[in-house]
Amino acid sequence: MTKIYPSFASANAASAAAEKLKSSGGSELGDSAVVLTVWTKSLLFNCNGFTVYDGKGNLVFRVDNYLAGNKGEIVLMDASGKPLLTIRRKRLSLGDNWLVFDGETASNPRFSVRKHVNLLNARCLAHVSSGGGSGSGGSLRSSKNSSVLYEIEGSYSQRSCAVYDQKRRRVVEIRRKEAAVCGVALGGDVFRLLVEPQFDTAVAMALVIILDQMFGSSSRR
Repeated sequence: MTKIYPSFASANAASAAAEKLKSSGGSELGDSAVVLTVWTKSLLFNCNGFTVYDGKGNLVFRVDNYLAGNKGEIVLMDASGKPLLTIRRKRLSLGDNWLVFDGETASNPRFSVRKHVNLLNARCLAHVSSGGGSGSGGSLRSSKNSSVLYEIEGSYSQRSCAVYDQKRRRVVEIRRKEAAVCGVALGGDVFRLLVEPQFDTAVAMALVIILDQMFGSSSRR
Protein backbone atom coordinates (compact mmCIF):
# COMPACT_ATOMS: atom_id res chain seq x y z
CA MET A 1 0.00 0.00 0.00
CA THR A 2 1.18 3.51 -0.76
CA LYS A 3 2.49 5.19 2.37
CA ILE A 4 0.11 7.93 3.48
CA TYR A 5 2.62 9.92 5.52
CA PRO A 6 6.21 9.19 6.50
CA SER A 7 5.81 9.54 10.25
CA PHE A 8 3.45 10.09 13.16
CA ALA A 9 3.65 13.03 15.55
CA SER A 10 3.59 12.38 19.27
CA ALA A 11 0.16 12.44 20.90
CA ASN A 12 0.90 15.71 22.69
CA ALA A 13 2.12 17.48 19.55
CA ALA A 14 -0.81 16.19 17.52
CA SER A 15 -3.28 17.23 20.20
CA ALA A 16 -1.79 20.73 20.15
CA ALA A 17 -2.19 20.81 16.37
CA ALA A 18 -5.87 19.89 16.72
CA GLU A 19 -6.39 22.64 19.29
CA LYS A 20 -4.68 25.13 16.97
CA LEU A 21 -7.03 24.20 14.14
CA LYS A 22 -10.06 24.53 16.38
CA SER A 23 -9.07 27.86 17.94
CA SER A 24 -8.27 29.39 14.55
CA GLY A 25 -11.72 28.57 13.23
CA GLY A 26 -10.38 25.69 11.15
CA SER A 27 -7.55 27.42 9.30
CA GLU A 28 -3.80 27.04 9.74
CA LEU A 29 -3.03 28.48 6.30
CA GLY A 30 -4.28 32.04 6.66
CA ASP A 31 -6.80 32.67 3.90
CA SER A 32 -6.38 29.18 2.43
CA ALA A 33 -8.43 26.11 3.21
CA VAL A 34 -7.10 23.51 5.61
CA VAL A 35 -6.22 20.30 3.78
CA LEU A 36 -6.50 17.11 5.83
CA THR A 37 -5.83 13.54 4.76
CA VAL A 38 -8.48 11.07 5.90
CA TRP A 39 -7.74 7.35 6.14
CA THR A 40 -10.76 5.12 6.73
CA LYS A 41 -8.81 2.86 9.08
CA SER A 42 -8.31 2.78 12.84
CA LEU A 43 -4.83 2.78 14.37
CA LEU A 44 -6.02 0.11 16.82
CA PHE A 45 -6.26 -3.60 16.12
CA ASN A 46 -9.77 -5.06 15.89
CA CYS A 47 -11.37 -1.63 15.38
CA ASN A 48 -13.09 0.22 12.59
CA GLY A 49 -12.66 3.96 12.34
CA PHE A 50 -10.76 6.88 10.86
CA THR A 51 -7.28 8.36 11.14
CA VAL A 52 -6.83 11.99 10.08
CA TYR A 53 -3.56 13.87 9.42
CA ASP A 54 -2.76 17.50 8.75
CA GLY A 55 -0.53 18.76 5.94
CA LYS A 56 2.63 18.09 7.96
CA GLY A 57 1.75 14.48 8.69
CA ASN A 58 0.65 15.13 12.27
CA LEU A 59 -2.17 13.04 13.65
CA VAL A 60 -5.12 15.39 14.27
CA PHE A 61 -8.30 13.30 14.67
CA ARG A 62 -9.07 9.65 15.24
CA VAL A 63 -12.08 7.36 15.51
CA ASP A 64 -11.70 3.88 17.03
CA ASN A 65 -14.89 1.83 17.02
CA TYR A 66 -14.62 -1.65 18.50
CA LEU A 67 -16.31 -4.16 16.19
CA ALA A 68 -18.58 -5.45 18.96
CA GLY A 69 -19.39 -1.97 20.26
CA ASN A 70 -22.44 0.25 19.90
CA LYS A 71 -22.79 0.90 16.17
CA GLY A 72 -25.29 3.67 16.82
CA GLU A 73 -22.69 5.80 18.61
CA ILE A 74 -19.37 7.09 17.27
CA VAL A 75 -16.88 9.27 19.13
CA LEU A 76 -14.56 11.67 17.29
CA MET A 77 -11.36 12.18 19.30
CA ASP A 78 -8.25 14.29 19.05
CA ALA A 79 -4.86 12.59 18.68
CA SER A 80 -4.48 11.99 22.42
CA GLY A 81 -7.89 10.31 22.71
CA LYS A 82 -9.85 13.26 24.12
CA PRO A 83 -13.53 13.06 22.98
CA LEU A 84 -14.47 16.07 20.85
CA LEU A 85 -17.86 15.12 19.42
CA THR A 86 -20.18 12.15 19.86
CA ILE A 87 -22.36 11.10 16.92
CA ARG A 88 -25.53 9.15 17.68
CA ARG A 89 -28.21 7.75 15.39
CA LYS A 90 -31.56 9.32 16.25
CA ARG A 91 -33.94 6.67 17.49
CA LEU A 92 -37.55 6.35 16.36
CA SER A 93 -37.11 8.82 13.52
CA LEU A 94 -38.22 8.53 9.92
CA GLY A 95 -35.24 8.15 7.61
CA ASP A 96 -31.53 8.17 8.40
CA ASN A 97 -31.02 10.90 11.00
CA TRP A 98 -27.96 11.54 13.21
CA LEU A 99 -27.38 13.85 16.17
CA VAL A 100 -23.99 15.33 17.13
CA PHE A 101 -23.14 16.27 20.73
CA ASP A 102 -20.20 18.07 22.33
CA GLY A 103 -17.73 15.72 24.04
CA GLU A 104 -19.53 12.66 25.37
CA THR A 105 -22.69 14.47 26.47
CA ALA A 106 -26.10 13.00 25.68
CA SER A 107 -28.30 16.11 25.86
CA ASN A 108 -28.66 19.34 23.85
CA PRO A 109 -27.35 18.13 20.46
CA ARG A 110 -25.09 20.59 18.71
CA PHE A 111 -26.58 19.82 15.28
CA SER A 112 -28.31 17.08 13.31
CA VAL A 113 -27.83 15.55 9.85
CA ARG A 114 -30.68 13.96 7.89
CA LYS A 115 -30.27 11.85 4.78
CA HIS A 116 -31.90 13.37 1.68
CA VAL A 117 -34.51 11.11 0.02
CA ASN A 118 -36.07 13.36 -2.65
CA LEU A 119 -35.41 11.77 -6.05
CA LEU A 120 -36.01 15.10 -7.81
CA ASN A 121 -32.64 16.32 -6.49
CA ALA A 122 -30.43 13.27 -6.80
CA ARG A 123 -27.21 15.18 -6.15
CA CYS A 124 -28.26 16.20 -2.64
CA LEU A 125 -27.01 13.71 -0.06
CA ALA A 126 -28.02 15.21 3.28
CA HIS A 127 -29.13 18.32 5.17
CA VAL A 128 -27.43 19.75 8.25
CA SER A 129 -29.83 21.42 10.65
CA SER A 130 -29.60 23.44 13.81
CA GLY A 131 -31.96 25.57 15.83
CA GLY A 132 -32.54 29.12 14.68
CA GLY A 133 -28.91 30.33 14.48
CA SER A 134 -26.97 31.18 11.35
CA GLY A 135 -24.34 28.51 11.86
CA SER A 136 -21.58 31.05 11.28
CA GLY A 137 -18.12 29.61 11.69
CA GLY A 138 -19.39 26.05 11.74
CA SER A 139 -20.48 26.49 15.34
CA LEU A 140 -23.96 25.11 14.61
CA ARG A 141 -25.39 25.81 18.05
CA SER A 142 -28.97 24.72 18.62
CA SER A 143 -31.99 26.70 19.69
CA LYS A 144 -35.74 26.17 19.55
CA ASN A 145 -36.49 26.55 15.85
CA SER A 146 -34.64 24.12 13.61
CA SER A 147 -33.66 25.11 10.06
CA VAL A 148 -31.42 23.77 7.32
CA LEU A 149 -28.05 25.49 7.52
CA TYR A 150 -25.99 23.38 5.13
CA GLU A 151 -26.60 21.00 2.24
CA ILE A 152 -24.25 18.21 1.21
CA GLU A 153 -24.12 17.38 -2.49
CA GLY A 154 -22.18 15.06 -4.77
CA SER A 155 -21.10 11.45 -4.43
CA TYR A 156 -19.51 10.16 -1.24
CA SER A 157 -18.77 6.74 -2.73
CA GLN A 158 -16.73 8.52 -5.44
CA ARG A 159 -15.14 10.78 -2.79
CA SER A 160 -16.40 13.82 -4.65
CA CYS A 161 -18.83 15.90 -2.62
CA ALA A 162 -19.13 19.27 -0.93
CA VAL A 163 -20.95 21.11 1.86
CA TYR A 164 -22.69 24.38 0.94
CA ASP A 165 -23.99 27.05 3.29
CA GLN A 166 -27.24 28.99 2.90
CA LYS A 167 -25.59 31.37 0.41
CA ARG A 168 -24.35 28.44 -1.70
CA ARG A 169 -20.76 28.99 -0.64
CA ARG A 170 -18.67 25.85 -0.52
CA VAL A 171 -17.32 25.44 3.02
CA VAL A 172 -16.15 21.81 3.01
CA GLU A 173 -15.10 19.51 0.20
CA ILE A 174 -14.14 15.84 -0.09
CA ARG A 175 -11.75 14.97 -2.92
CA ARG A 176 -9.81 11.91 -4.00
CA LYS A 177 -6.17 12.01 -2.98
CA GLU A 178 -3.39 11.44 -5.49
CA ALA A 179 -0.08 9.80 -4.72
CA ALA A 180 2.99 12.05 -4.79
CA VAL A 181 4.52 9.96 -7.59
CA CYS A 182 2.96 10.04 -11.09
CA GLY A 183 -0.30 11.57 -9.84
CA VAL A 184 -1.91 8.15 -9.35
CA ALA A 185 -5.22 8.35 -7.45
CA LEU A 186 -5.28 6.33 -4.25
CA GLY A 187 -8.18 4.06 -3.36
CA GLY A 188 -11.35 5.31 -1.72
CA ASP A 189 -10.02 4.52 1.75
CA VAL A 190 -7.69 7.55 1.54
CA PHE A 191 -9.00 10.97 0.53
CA ARG A 192 -8.61 14.69 1.15
CA LEU A 193 -10.86 16.85 3.31
CA LEU A 194 -10.69 20.57 2.48
CA VAL A 195 -12.14 22.94 5.07
CA GLU A 196 -12.58 26.64 4.40
CA PRO A 197 -11.49 29.26 6.95
CA GLN A 198 -13.88 29.92 9.84
CA PHE A 199 -15.45 26.44 9.62
CA ASP A 200 -14.70 24.06 12.50
CA THR A 201 -12.57 21.16 11.26
CA ALA A 202 -14.02 18.82 13.91
CA VAL A 203 -17.52 19.57 12.58
CA ALA A 204 -16.29 18.88 9.04
CA MET A 205 -14.89 15.53 10.14
CA ALA A 206 -18.14 14.68 11.92
CA LEU A 207 -19.96 15.22 8.62
CA VAL A 208 -17.53 12.82 6.92
CA ILE A 209 -18.25 10.18 9.55
CA ILE A 210 -22.01 10.55 9.08
CA LEU A 211 -21.70 10.39 5.28
CA ASP A 212 -19.74 7.18 5.69
CA GLN A 213 -22.55 5.76 7.81
CA MET A 214 -25.15 6.80 5.24
CA PHE A 215 -23.35 6.00 2.00
CA GLY A 216 -20.24 3.97 2.82
CA SER A 217 -21.66 0.81 1.31
CA SER A 218 -23.64 2.51 -1.48
CA SER A 219 -22.58 1.84 -5.06
CA ARG A 220 -24.54 4.79 -6.44
CA ARG A 221 -23.77 7.76 -4.16
